[in-house]
Amino acid sequence: MNAPVTDAMAPGFVLPHDLEAHEPPEARGLTRDGVRLLVSHGDTGEITHHGFAELPGLLHPGDLLVVNNSATLPAAVRLDRLAVHFSTEREDGTWLVELRRRLELRSGPGGGGAGQDTRRPGAAGAGAEMASEPYPGGAAGEWLPLPGGATLFLLERETPRLWRARLDREVPAYLRRYGVPIRYSYVERDWPLEDYQTVFGVRPGSAEMPSAGRPFTTGLVTGLVSRGIGVAPITLHTGVASPTADEPPCPEWFEVSEATARQVRLTRGSGGRVIAVGTTVVRALETAALTGGRVRAARGWTSHLVTPSTGVRAVSGLITGLHGPRSSHLLMLSAIAGGELLSLSYAEALGEGYLWHEFGDVHLILQ
Repeated sequence: MNAPVTDAMAPGFVLPHDLEAHEPPEARGLTRDGVRLLVSHGDTGEITHHGFAELPGLLHPGDLLVVNNSATLPAAVRLDRLAVHFSTEREDGTWLVELRRRLELRSGPGGGGAGQDTRRPGAAGAGAEMASEPYPGGAAGEWLPLPGGATLFLLERETPRLWRARLDREVPAYLRRYGVPIRYSYVERDWPLEDYQTVFGVRPGSAEMPSAGRPFTTGLVTGLVSRGIGVAPITLHTGVASPTADEPPCPEWFEVSEATARQVRLTRGSGGRVIAVGTTVVRALETAALTGGRVRAARGWTSHLVTPSTGVRAVSGLITGLHGPRSSHLLMLSAIAGGELLSLSYAEALGEGYLWHEFGDVHLILQ
C-alpha cells in the first residue's frame, strides 16, 4: 500500500503568496506551453525539472494521453450583495448552485471588476482572507432576481452549501450573456473566458476550467502525435471547487466513450502507459474501471474518490497542477505517486519556486 501523504497534507503546510500564479502565463510574457514542468519518476524516485514544451520527449511512443474535452462556462453571476455560482446541471434541468455573500467591493489591478469571488479552495478557516463566503441564508421556495430580468428559484438544499435550483430560462445561454468565470483571490482581476479554456474543450459544461489541459497547444499536440503518442478524450463536467479543507468533490457527470475505453485497454495491453491529463480524467477512468478492473464505456454520475486505499487500476501517470494544502486531490496524487515521493516533490516545487493554481506550473507523475 502507498504511504500516506505526510508533509503536503500536514495542517502546518503554508503556500507562500508569491508562489500563487496571479495571472495567465501569457500576461507574464510566456506562451501557454512556456510554464515549468516538475516530473516525479516513480520507478527511480528521481525528481527532474523541465519546460512543459519538452513533454513529447519525456513520454514514450505507444503511451496514451487521456484528456478532458469539457469546456468552461462563465459560471458566476454577480449581484450587489451576493454571487451565484452555477455548478452542475441535473438530468431534470435543475442546477446545483452555490450562493456566496460578497464581503467587500474592490477593483483589482488592471481594472478588474468589483466584488470578485476571492475564495481560496482549501483555505477556509482561521486566518483565511476572503472577499466572499458561503451565504447561509435562503429557504426552499425563495426566489432571487438576477440580471437581465431572470429569476432563480431555490428548490431544496442538496448539501450544506449547494442548492438545487431552477432558472426561468436556458442556463448556458444566460451565462454566456451575464456570467463571468469563477476566480479566486490570487487572481487579482478578471480575465476573458478564453483564458479559462483549453485546446481540448469542445463540450461546454464545467463550472471551473479543467486546468491541467491549459498548457497544451495545437503545436504541442502535433508533436506528441508525431512521436507516436496517442491522445483520447473523455468528458467530465467539473463543479465548483470545495471551499473547505478535506471536503470531497460532489458528484459530477462524466462520459467515457467506447473508442476511448478501447484505446486505454489496447495501450495497457501492449505495455504502454495511460497518462491522465488532470484529476478529472483519473476520476472518470477509474469510475469506468470499477466493474471488473478494466476500463469500459460508461456515462453518468460519479462520486468516486481516488485515495491510497482505493488505488488506481486504469492510469499509470498523471499531468496535473500543484494543489493547495490539505486538498483532497492530494489523496489521489498519493495513490499514483506514493506518499513519500509526493511529499518530496512538493518540497522540491516549493524550494524551486514553482507556481500554484490554474495559471501556474505543472506536475507530471509517472509510476
